[in-house]
Amino acid sequence: MNTRLAKPTTRPLAAADLERVIAIDAAYTGRSRQGFFEKRLEAALRAPKDYVYLGCADGATLQGFLLARLVEGEYGVSEPLAALDAIGVDPQVQHRGLGQTMLGAMDGLLRHKGVRQMVTQADWRNHSMLTFFERAGFQLAPRYILERDVGRTLASETGDEQTDTDEAPAEIDYSTSGAFDYIQLARDRVGCRSLRADDFDALVRIDRKILGRDRSDYYQRKLAEVFELSGIRVSMVAELDDHVVGFIMARVDFGEFARTEPVAVLDIIDVDPGYQHRHVATALLAQLLANLTTLRVDRIRTSVETGAQALFAFFVRNGFTPSQQIPFIRTF
Repeated sequence: MNTRLAKPTTRPLAAADLERVIAIDAAYTGRSRQGFFEKRLEAALRAPKDYVYLGCADGATLQGFLLARLVEGEYGVSEPLAALDAIGVDPQVQHRGLGQTMLGAMDGLLRHKGVRQMVTQADWRNHSMLTFFERAGFQLAPRYILERDVGRTLASETGDEQTDTDEAPAEIDYSTSGAFDYIQLARDRVGCRSLRADDFDALVRIDRKILGRDRSDYYQRKLAEVFELSGIRVSMVAELDDHVVGFIMARVDFGEFARTEPVAVLDIIDVDPGYQHRHVATALLAQLLANLTTLRVDRIRTSVETGAQALFAFFVRNGFTPSQQIPFIRTF
C-alpha cells in the first residue's frame, strides 16, 4: 500500500497516543511491548523535564514516535545527554523522512535544554536501522556492550576488581536458596539483599570514594528509575561488617501479557574501595544471576567504557562476551 503523507508535523506525545505507539512498534518488532511503553509514558508524565517524547502525525493520525530520556553522569560523559530509547515509523509510510524529521525536531528541543549529545544502540544485523543512524550522523561510541547467558554458572569467584561504573520497601526477593553451588558460596562470603530507598546515602558514599565527587542528583534519578521504570525490581546491595559495601543496579521490564523481557540490563556495579578482594562484586553478580534465572530471563547485558579495563576484565572473567548490539553517539 502506497500511503501518501502530505505534511508530516511533530508534536509531543500524550497519554492518548499510547495505543498507537504500541501498534507502530509491534508492526516493526513483531511483538507487543505494552509494559515497556506504559512505564516510559508514566515516567514522562510525572517528570516531563527528564524526557523528550515526540510524535510525527499526518493530520490526526500518529505515524511515528521517538522516545528519549535525559541523563547525566552515564556512558562516561559528565555533561547531560539524551539516551534514545525507542524510535518507530508506521511501515506504510517508511522512507518518507519521518525519522529524520523527528530527530531534527528533537535536536531543537534538546539544544534548548542545554543537551548536545545523544546515545543509542542497535543490533548489527538490523541494516535499516544502521543505515538510518549513519545518515543521521551517529558514530561508534567509545564503549563495549557485553552480555552473557543468565543460566550459565560463573567461571570463577576468585577475587574482585575495582568496579568504577557507573526498590521500595517490602520488595519481593526472587532468589531461591541453594539453587546453584556458586550462589551458595557467594552468600556464605557476602550478604546480599534487595535495594531499598533508604540505601541512598550508602550509594552516594561508595560512589564518592571511587570518583572523588558527589553525585547525589545522579543517584536520585537512578533510584527513581529503579522504583518507577523497572518492571521488576532486582537491584541489590551487599553488606559486610553491618553496613553496605557494594551495590548492583539492574533492570528487567515487562513485555507482552506481563511476561518478563528476555534480556536484563545491568546499569551499575560498585564496590567500596576498602572492601576490594572480598568477593563483593562476584557475590552481587552471582545473586543477580540466580534471581534472573528464577524469573526465566535468558540473558543479561551491560555497557563498559573503553577505558574501564579493570571492569571489562571482571565481566569477561565472569562469562560476558561481545553483544550483537552496537553503541552509537551523536553530537549536534
